Amino acid sequence: MKYTKLGHSGLDVSRICLGAMGFGDPTNWIHDWVLPEEESRPIIKKALDLGINFFDTANVYSIGESERILGKALKDYAKRDDVVLATKVHFGMRGDVPNSGGLSRKEIMTEINHSLERLGTDYVDLYIIHRWDYHTPIEETMEALHDLVKSGKVRYIGASAMYAWQFQKAQYVAEKNGWTKFISMQNHYNLMYREDERELIPYCNDAGVSLTPYSPLASGRLTRGLDEQSQRSKTDNTQRSKYDKMMDVDRVIIDRVATLADNYNVSKDKIALAWLLQKNEVAAPIIGALKERHLESAVGALDLSLKTDELAFLEEPYVPHPVIGALADPSKAN
Repeated sequence: MKYTKLGHSGLDVSRICLGAMGFGDPTNWIHDWVLPEEESRPIIKKALDLGINFFDTANVYSIGESERILGKALKDYAKRDDVVLATKVHFGMRGDVPNSGGLSRKEIMTEINHSLERLGTDYVDLYIIHRWDYHTPIEETMEALHDLVKSGKVRYIGASAMYAWQFQKAQYVAEKNGWTKFISMQNHYNLMYREDERELIPYCNDAGVSLTPYSPLASGRLTRGLDEQSQRSKTDNTQRSKYDKMMDVDRVIIDRVATLADNYNVSKDKIALAWLLQKNEVAAPIIGALKERHLESAVGALDLSLKTDELAFLEEPYVPHPVIGALADPSKAN
């Protein structure tokens, strides 16, 4: 395993992060393909055996069940100080009632306590705001996050999926007031979706913020032919909403990944991940492994170095895509 510093910090993270969205209760969430606890634990144990020390979840994943499963497994298989544990806050956990969801001081302070209880720990290493909150002043959010750091419940803070102006504004507010700044951006980034290369990624590079991209394999679409389906792809409506509309143009990218995979005699996921891992801004792609072999293959991508002309070969067919990930301002909806 290889390790790197996360952003402008002293925090060491493995170059592969295990994402826990796929662990939970298949009967109690929007995704019925998630793995129950008994099937999740061997994957978490495999990650540790491979040297992965970076684990990512969110309060909303299976409405808290992902946090519970991940926390229990890590407690059984590892020393708490040896792992970097990340979770997120934003989406509502208590239904359509006041103060459920968002990034108000009340919600942040409430949800960190619930997350810590489910995870079975007294602190998280990285607390991530899952999206931008248009209804709460960013000053309120950043001060609350800073107070969590000072309280010891949170070591570092990160953000996910927003527009560059929003992220820059949050960082500015924190710096202006002497509050804790974000060290990571968990953004939607893969060979089939590169819209953040316009503004967000250049800003992160300039500000010394590391990327921990989610959906690095485009929900598996970069790993198989368009005529092949997995159990997840058959039922995952979120995957379809992200990628179906542009498949006519994206199929060229998928074909080029396959071409290089054949040339190197490796699986397609290794090519897609090698492309990401050679981006200077990327610290650790988040791998939502549902099988132990998925993790083994992902770790193998660390040893693959693509040539400059091969990187260009993969990137050349890309065309602009609709923004997927960052939330639009609800007050401006048609």
